[in-house]
Amino acid sequence: MLLDTFGVCRHNAIMLFRRRRIYLDHASATPILESAVRAMRTAEKLIGNPGSIHDEGVQASRSLESSRARIVAVLACKPREIIFTSGITESNNLAILGMFKKLILGGSTAKHTHWITSSIEHASVLACFEHIKQMGGIVSFVHPDARGVVSAEAIQKELKKETVLVSIGWANNEIGVIQPLSEISRVIRGHEKKHGTAVALHSDAGQVPLYLPATVNSLGVDLFSLGAAKIYGPHGIGALCITGKAEPAPIILGGEQERGLRSGTENVALAAGFAEAFECIARERAGESKRLSLLRDMLARGLASGIPGVVTNGEPKHSLPHMLNVSVPGISGEYFVLSLDRAGIFISTKSACGEGTEKSSHVIAALGGEAWRAQNSLRFSLGRNTTERDIERVIKECVNIISTLAAANSHH
Repeated sequence: MLLDTFGVCRHNAIMLFRRRRIYLDHASATPILESAVRAMRTAEKLIGNPGSIHDEGVQASRSLESSRARIVAVLACKPREIIFTSGITESNNLAILGMFKKLILGGSTAKHTHWITSSIEHASVLACFEHIKQMGGIVSFVHPDARGVVSAEAIQKELKKETVLVSIGWANNEIGVIQPLSEISRVIRGHEKKHGTAVALHSDAGQVPLYLPATVNSLGVDLFSLGAAKIYGPHGIGALCITGKAEPAPIILGGEQERGLRSGTENVALAAGFAEAFECIARERAGESKRLSLLRDMLARGLASGIPGVVTNGEPKHSLPHMLNVSVPGISGEYFVLSLDRAGIFISTKSACGEGTEKSSHVIAALGGEAWRAQNSLRFSLGRNTTERDIERVIKECVNIISTLAAANSHH
């Protein structure tokens, strides 16, 4: 009997191993492209410091500037406007806290500065504004509507003579809703003309460049945060694009690299991988957007028909094409994620930076509605390797979880 049991367990383990593992957490991190890995391996052979004047240093510097130029070509900005950082979190910190530091060094008093963001921003943005509040600055947190949209009108209502910076993510990292940045920019520029003041607009772009043309000047933003780990590039590198009148003060001091705005020896290999991934996703953008939108809608229909009472958070037709966020009544998001994990399917409940901290999603809570939605939310984020067969299996496993739980409850 023991041998039979062992044999069944071993068979199940082998079958699970053979089954395709389905990764639907691309909003947290994307797998790195093979071409990006190759670009990094080539650049790793350049042993010089890009700040050195000898030949090895010059070669490394040329590679770094070539990577910068490739990113610039996609963004349609100038080379001097791209500052390499360690990732989106650092880019957000440099943009927001760097502007705060610049104003204080320029003689402004914290209590006379006003800042605007939304209540659904990424933790790395919200934490910066909480810090500014602690330092005496005045911060307004704008709430989205029930769809998850932060309207230009809502921003306009909060603008004051003392406003110095507005930070709104281009698309929300949990529900994927795309924000009207161009409209928000027009409202800000109108406010500037009326009051004769300068207000910088910052945006955390996250994975948006995967699916929307990321030409920063057309958006009207002054500061624009990017990260390679969200766009099939390497972890540990990002960029802050500084296009307008904004000029933050450095928050990392040392060797005056990156126009004196970000000290520390630049990572030539990571920059090469970043540039390669950025170019590649730009070429695939239109086709992938269409393909993933169809798969996302297929997933939404399958969950809606198979799970009683499931609620979609946000508005998919106005969201990034790869993201679907739903709440399931009566089942915590963590239970659902772990159940799918055992089936070889990987999703999340919210931003990876928030997993394991808050009990519920601050983004879903801000949308209004029943309290359980924020605790029971699930984020599915598709990617380059996601297939129709994957979606069929995910729907089936989700419905099985509900059925199994219902059967267990009926026995109690």
